[in-house]
Amino acid sequence: MTKKEKVKWEYGDFQTPPPLAEAAMAALGRFGIKPKTILEPTCGKGAFLLAAINAFPEATQFIGVDINKQYLQELEHRISYSERRDSVRLIHGDFFFFDWHELLRGLPGPVLIVGNPPWVTSSELGMLASENLPKKSNFQERRGYDAITGKSNFDISEWMLLQNLDWLKDRRGVIALLCKTGVARKALFHAWKHQLAVSDAKMFLIDAQKHFNASVDACFLVIDMSVGPLSSDCAVFDDLNSGEPSQSIGYHDGIVLSDVTSYQRWRHLNGKDHAYTWRSGIKHDCSKVMELEPEGNKYRNGLGEMFSLEDGYVYPMLKSSDIGNGQIRYGRKYMVVTQKYVGEDTSPIKRTAPKTWRYLEAHDELLEKRASSIYRDRPKYSIFGVGDYSFSGWKVAISGFYKKLSFKLIEPYQGKVVVLDDTTYFLPCWSESEAQFISNLLNSKPAQEFFEPMIFWADKRPITIETLKRLDMHALSIELGCETEYVKLARRRKDNEREEIQGQLSFGIAERKAGYAVGLQKASNKALQRTSHKAARR
Repeated sequence: MTKKEKVKWEYGDFQTPPPLAEAAMAALGRFGIKPKTILEPTCGKGAFLLAAINAFPEATQFIGVDINKQYLQELEHRISYSERRDSVRLIHGDFFFFDWHELLRGLPGPVLIVGNPPWVTSSELGMLASENLPKKSNFQERRGYDAITGKSNFDISEWMLLQNLDWLKDRRGVIALLCKTGVARKALFHAWKHQLAVSDAKMFLIDAQKHFNASVDACFLVIDMSVGPLSSDCAVFDDLNSGEPSQSIGYHDGIVLSDVTSYQRWRHLNGKDHAYTWRSGIKHDCSKVMELEPEGNKYRNGLGEMFSLEDGYVYPMLKSSDIGNGQIRYGRKYMVVTQKYVGEDTSPIKRTAPKTWRYLEAHDELLEKRASSIYRDRPKYSIFGVGDYSFSGWKVAISGFYKKLSFKLIEPYQGKVVVLDDTTYFLPCWSESEAQFISNLLNSKPAQEFFEPMIFWADKRPITIETLKRLDMHALSIELGCETEYVKLARRRKDNEREEIQGQLSFGIAERKAGYAVGLQKASNKALQRTSHKAARR
């Protein structure tokens, strides 16, 4: 990447084509928006500001702010030919440090905030070692593990949009910005959740490939915070010229929905399931070292190196693609699993599996380079998203990336449990019959129709663990007439948990941890033996 390209990406410098800005301002005019002040906080070369000058003759002030002095000079030259140049003010300033409240305090309302904030994420800027970032804060209100992993990655435009909402919370105004549709929904969710004064919202879909050569789903988002009753719905238009919406998204029960009517039909299934907890697969952040392909009695890693490793810490694995494409192929990949629970001491590997330890030591540099803060102050070669659930003999899993609701039953392979990568979600099961029952529940028509209005298929990861957790499978079993079997399974799981707690009280925590892997392997072996005997009887 050249220096010029780096700067362009770092500052999200994708200038809006004038025809697009003009069409966006015309759409605002058609819906009766009449501002007194137009503010473009990241104006660049001023496509929106220039379009607004022509679209809103009744406005008295036009203000553009940008960090790039050269762009401001170009814009000033263009405005000098306008009859309304005396009502335009251009300011050199950095969005992240500018005193916006002071600027807004003296502006006549209603204020229209327009523009095209940067389409770049915090992690992308981090890879560029950029300082063009807001001050770190957990503005997404993530908790615990989510707050320090990839889930805390965010679009810079999302942070900016939330600042725009804050500017208008005590005054009349409209926000009208180009952004990713995912960012638009997050901003609306924030506004609706915090009961900000949103009286109307509209989303006009745009062709980002055509206008910006970007393969993302994008829109022109309009949030009206003028005086009026609060609204928790957003009309979605197919393009900027559409006069009627093609669909509507809304906010109910703390969820942004793509289809409110469909959700209402199955709303009674919404709730926390007390017997089953959704889990993510194992997170290791070093696929070249931790993921292997078998070749004879050895393994080849992602660096093309061949190694002989003990079986104790190597498990057959399935990736999101294995589950999502509907063609599960066991034995294609293996994963080095260094711990049975988060924080477990890894040094015993050196004694019990010396080849595996030497393999890890040979790639110490790569493993130490893992950027996430979750690995700091942890045992060497730590992994995350690992627990007793990771080693359940059977699982019911779904890919977070693939564009379909398809829950797959995962079974043991060649006498070992199969582990999953961290882009998959699953429910751990401890018998084949339990896994089959749960799989049938989740693939039933009511379950599918319950999830569907909560999923936006255009998103990079449309299926999230938060969505899956909303289904109360007990309520679903009642709906499907199989409550008795569900209750039996739930009771059996509680009995197992009770035995586990009693085990903790009977033995020391350290002793229990030391025998943990052995207990899991015995339980898995017993389950596998039952399956083998069942197959033999057939």
